[in-house]
Amino acid sequence: MVNKAIFKKLQKKIEEYRPQMIAFQKEITRIKAMSPASGGEGEWDKTIYIKEFLTKKGLTDIVQIDAPDPQAKNQKRPNLIVRMPGKSAKRNIWIMAHTDVVPEGDLKKWDTDPFEVIEKDGKLYGRGTEDNQQSLTSAIFTTLAFHELHLQPAYNLNLIIVADEETGSKYGISYILKNKPDLLKKEDIIIVPDAGLPDGSQIEVAEKGIMWMRFITKGKQCHASTPDMGINAFRAASHLVVRLEKLKKKFNIKNKVFEPPKSTFEPTKKEANVPNVNTIPGEDIFYLDCRILPEYSVKEVMEEIRHICDTVEKDFEVKVEIDTTQREDAAPATPIDSPVVKKLTAAIKAIYKIKARPMGIGGGTVAAIFRRAGLHVAAWSKIDDVCHQPNEYCIIDNMVNDSKVFAHICLQDD
Repeated sequence: MVNKAIFKKLQKKIEEYRPQMIAFQKEITRIKAMSPASGGEGEWDKTIYIKEFLTKKGLTDIVQIDAPDPQAKNQKRPNLIVRMPGKSAKRNIWIMAHTDVVPEGDLKKWDTDPFEVIEKDGKLYGRGTEDNQQSLTSAIFTTLAFHELHLQPAYNLNLIIVADEETGSKYGISYILKNKPDLLKKEDIIIVPDAGLPDGSQIEVAEKGIMWMRFITKGKQCHASTPDMGINAFRAASHLVVRLEKLKKKFNIKNKVFEPPKSTFEPTKKEANVPNVNTIPGEDIFYLDCRILPEYSVKEVMEEIRHICDTVEKDFEVKVEIDTTQREDAAPATPIDSPVVKKLTAAIKAIYKIKARPMGIGGGTVAAIFRRAGLHVAAWSKIDDVCHQPNEYCIIDNMVNDSKVFAHICLQDD
């Protein structure tokens, strides 16, 4: 149950924060926080700014967990745990956001300076404003609303502000879970506000397994006027592409939690073979993107792919080599009737007046790291999903109202 009078106070306070939330976004966007792997120095300056901001606001229960990284500023990738005691310590509410952003990319495609926020038409334009500063700001100001109104959440409220989400999470949440294995419990409410739809209706509870594959078909190069003197790798690879369609029939289970509700196997990138028309290629390379439902393992799909390749080798007298450029089994799904899903559903309905539903996605999110650790987690936010794009923006109303969603969750005492 949620005390309506208290929630009304929190909503009013969060709405009053709107100018401060905008100002906060402007300040943190100016502080570039890119991974050394992306040509940056890491998240040190941005994280310390946030830590000092919270301290000045009176939030003092802050623990900094530094992951060693020789390539980063101060040789550290900082993470923060911000704690606020609740009425009950039965469980914890965790909201995770990340400080790192991706590079700006081609500046010619930006209408403004990526690291100077421009407010226009109810939006904040700038690199990182949606991914993930919208949710970072929402979570911080939810916590400040409880603090400044001298209110307690139903359960302990904790923020996890992490580094390195954009380049693998080795120095972020993976480092925390490895070095603080008892920090989070299965009964905790864990929210990762880093995925969603423009209407806020998607609560992400599951992900497909991912496998990216490169197929190298090797034949024998020769002049196109004397084809019998060679083995056309391009022709064999083309037949292989068609035969790989059999994967759809073999791995044909439907799971309505996902959209699309099936495993997908799509040929994508094609590398150039020979530069001229009158040469038969002796080598051909293409790629396959596989998104595999949790009902199947990556291993069994891989075995079937190898069998298909073997038939092409036999029929066309070629060799087919396979490289796996990315391979990851699906993490265990969060049950659709889990407390985190129920609480999010109730809060989203209270603020956005819609019935959100638990869904699975084909892409990967950091939520999978929690799930592999045996923790139930839901990824949710109301976003236009313009992350990583030129002219990235966040909708100001989403930033403010998502904060109200978090506040509603924190008041639910059942």
